[in-house]
Amino acid sequence: MRVKTAPINTEGRTEPTSRGFTVGGHVLAAPKAAAGLHLVATPIGNLGDITLRALETLAGVDLIACEDTRITRRLAERYGIAVELTPYHEHNAAAARPKILERLARGASIALVSDAGTPLISDPGYKLVREASAAGRAVHVLPGPSSVLSALSVAALPTDRFFFEGFLPAKETARRARIAELARIEATLVVFESGNRVRDTLRDLAGPDLASPMGARQAAICRELTKLHEEVSRATVTELAASADQLETRGEFVLVIGPPAADAQVLTADALDNLLRIQLADHSVKDAVAHAVELSGRPRREVYARALELAKQLKGGHGED
Repeated sequence: MRVKTAPINTEGRTEPTSRGFTVGGHVLAAPKAAAGLHLVATPIGNLGDITLRALETLAGVDLIACEDTRITRRLAERYGIAVELTPYHEHNAAAARPKILERLARGASIALVSDAGTPLISDPGYKLVREASAAGRAVHVLPGPSSVLSALSVAALPTDRFFFEGFLPAKETARRARIAELARIEATLVVFESGNRVRDTLRDLAGPDLASPMGARQAAICRELTKLHEEVSRATVTELAASADQLETRGEFVLVIGPPAADAQVLTADALDNLLRIQLADHSVKDAVAHAVELSGRPRREVYARALELAKQLKGGHGED
């Protein structure tokens, strides 16, 4: 990249030029990006975390497809990037995708970005990548910020194996059932959560009424990573849940839960009962038993007998076929 001089406006900001971007008051020329789809990671909070390659690509493409044009525009204005923006998100993807693919077919260079972090992580971008690849278009990836990897790095928990869950179900019954399934995974868990549900999720993770409770595991609550009010709280899941009422709920959350202990592979009798109650609420005895056997580590005969007894209790004393 070569440095070009550029006029300064009356407020002291460097004016953007065609196919260029500004860093430290200097305008850097950006060559036209190669034809194809460019997957560009953007900051998860601190706008200074953008890479030079990402800036050069964003300034050099013909179009930037983004979740929210208002958010991406702030990034573009920060670095003096004057490129057309178009929305591409879960609500308009079906209609917007063919238009983007058509421009790619005509030889355009298009960047795909998310509101924060690496594209395709909890967003609909994979469908665009799949169809662009199937059509023979070049797809380029530019690595960079990721809230998943940032949270894993700062959580002080094992990272040799991890499972990214994304967002848990919003409804309590479905969330608790999913937590019961996650508890059997022998890896560190990474969960996204919103501020208005984070307290309930912490209690569900630790709650004694849950099947497969994770209360004894070490965990970390990562809030507002890379931003001004970044916070990381580390303790057991039970301890974090106990102090949930004092938790500041404004901002974005990533929960990191350590793997199960080596001796935590078989559910206790109480945990098995709770798992079966959850499963019986939405499934037949046969299906509930199949799920419980897989998740509990207990013999099928034992699980089936207990499921029949619990089904009687749930139906007021009447058996179930």
